[in-house]
Amino acid sequence: MGVVLDIDIKSVALRTIRLEAEAIAALQPMINDDFEKAVKAVAAMKGRLVISGIGKSAIIAQKIVATLNSTGTPAVFLHAADAIHGDLGMIQQEDVVMVISKSGESPEIKVLIPLVRNFGNILIAMVGNTASYLARNASMVLNTTVSQEACPNGLAPTSSTTAQLVMGDALAVVLMELKGFTSDDFARFHPGGTLGKKLYLRVSDLYTNNEQPKVAPGASLKEVIMEISRKRLGATAVTGDDNHLLGVITDGDLRRMLEKDVALTNVTAKEIMTVNPKSVAAGVLAVEALDMLRQYDITQLLVTEGNTYLGIIHLHDLVREGLI
Repeated sequence: MGVVLDIDIKSVALRTIRLEAEAIAALQPMINDDFEKAVKAVAAMKGRLVISGIGKSAIIAQKIVATLNSTGTPAVFLHAADAIHGDLGMIQQEDVVMVISKSGESPEIKVLIPLVRNFGNILIAMVGNTASYLARNASMVLNTTVSQEACPNGLAPTSSTTAQLVMGDALAVVLMELKGFTSDDFARFHPGGTLGKKLYLRVSDLYTNNEQPKVAPGASLKEVIMEISRKRLGATAVTGDDNHLLGVITDGDLRRMLEKDVALTNVTAKEIMTVNPKSVAAGVLAVEALDMLRQYDITQLLVTEGNTYLGIIHLHDLVREGLI
């Protein structure tokens, strides 16, 4: 097998994309009564959706299992070869079983199907051959037939596995909507990584780790500079009684004030501060606070509860959490 150097690389890649896109488009008529019955069977089950396959279909099955689990439908993967060598005990009475296969005629599949039927479980076939042994013996069929593989030899599963993947996504998304699965539910299943943090991390989780810079309205310029410098957040709140927020003074405010031709001796915080500063409630998602920082092109937000000053959330807090 030699390397062919004179092929049109872009054309081959574009042909692959076109063929797989056509395979996906051809699935639309396959969203039929059997698809609806399959969705209802999975939605009503008291157990899990056990998904099995062999070869490349087994890999697609694992991805569909992962998608279902992360979107609120309990699912497990059962390799068809392992199933007939001792792993059938994974299938419980209240489970629904889905078997994925392009041909529906693989030897392992043909051994597995009668065993599942003897258990009495509902059997869903996701298959590219509706005349196959798998399709004939299933309770319902999700048709993933493709007219042509993207592989030039028509051998390597390409368009067919793409069709399986998309059919699995369609199943998962419909089940999500049936169950009223929300972003809050999604966050519970994705607590780790950047995605999880975007879904559950709130301002209250971050600002409490920072200092709480604040000065009285009558504080001197020196006191203001010392407070900003000491607390290292680039700003200080100006507060009245009971932490009532009156304004904010930032590094930028100080620079702009120093550029003016004014006597500095008697300057107070009240004369420098910006009233009605940009603020955020403690319960807001951190990613929403990030959107506010970007919108106003600033680096910190005052955290408030009503008119009460609680602290500051800084752009660096969000960078540390990997939200940027």
